[in-house]
Amino acid sequence: MTRSDLVARLAERFGQLTQRDAEFAVKTILDAMSEALAKGHRIEIRGFGSFSISRRPPRMGRNPRSGEQVLIPEKLVPHFKPGKALREGVDTVDTVTDATPVAVASPDISHS
Repeated sequence: MTRSDLVARLAERFGQLTQRDAEFAVKTILDAMSEALAKGHRIEIRGFGSFSISRRPPRMGRNPRSGEQVLIPEKLVPHFKPGKALREGVDTVDTVTDATPVAVASPDISHS
């Protein structure tokens, strides 16, 4: 699913939203999430998962052209940990045999 697919799905699901409104909503949510992560905050969406920042320590690497060792600096990377409901929902989906993107229904978490 792409960002455009998400916008289309949101506009379709909520008839009162125009395509432009749905696009604005998706952009606002993604911008807020990006900003929170950039500030080092953790984002938790119950039943779906959590986003956090992980630290990759500095390490020695190798330049593939020269073979020379180089120091790769520390870096911060976003990390996603799926929630239990998402893991279980994905686990029940039949194995996909081709590279076609598939929309997966949200797991029913109302029984929790």
